[in-house]
Amino acid sequence: MTATGPPELFDLTGKVAVITGSSRGIGRAIAERLAEHGAKVAISSRKAGPCAEVAGAINAERAGAAIAVPANISSKEDLQRLVDETRRAFGRIDTVVCNAASNPYYGPMSGVPDEAFRKTLDNNIISNHWLIQMAAPEMKERRDGSIIIVSSIGGLRGSTEIGVYNISKAADFQLARNLARELGPFNIRVNCIAPGLVKTDFARALWDNPAGEERARTGTPLGRHGEPDDIAGAAVFLAAKAGAWMTGQTLLIDGGVMC
Repeated sequence: MTATGPPELFDLTGKVAVITGSSRGIGRAIAERLAEHGAKVAISSRKAGPCAEVAGAINAERAGAAIAVPANISSKEDLQRLVDETRRAFGRIDTVVCNAASNPYYGPMSGVPDEAFRKTLDNNIISNHWLIQMAAPEMKERRDGSIIIVSSIGGLRGSTEIGVYNISKAADFQLARNLARELGPFNIRVNCIAPGLVKTDFARALWDNPAGEERARTGTPLGRHGEPDDIAGAAVFLAAKAGAWMTGQTLLIDGGVMC
């Protein structure tokens, strides 16, 4: 440990991370904290402007630590470009954070249109599979890497509002378990983070109302909804040496909802 750097177990100096959905919310917090611990980061979401804004803010603190690569996770070509441009800029990829997701439908499963169902599964499961398959070969060659899938505690329980979303998040748990088995012999770790309800724009429909605030007060042992930075530390742990012997697991970070 140096006088100014992070402790060795959490030092990401020389590491490179790709984070999808990182122009705001949980993804942005993860990118900022990874960079704070020494990583180079590729900021990605659908719109170029917000990506550039986040990368610029990180670079203002740590020159050259971030690039902006807009990409739509529903496009395999966009994801390949994200991987290629990250390698071109930083020479490698050590960590992939599959954070971006879609939830186009709220309501009972009896009413979900086929198109919305397919979009949810495609964006929340298949896109993760694509990105991981693109990044994994170089990790295999180096025999080192960390893959982090941001899932949800919704994957552990039923819902009358977000049941389709929960199905996709439950599948992410199994995606991590399968890949942990496949990639473990190459010293590649694959884990999920499962947040509870975090105050982001993505989840605004669930928390930004009196009923949502009451649920946080009475249904969460810590008495509040999460903030994006509540999730970011887990990503640092999983990307760093501190998480070197953890794979195939899911970290629940939910204020105690599931205890």
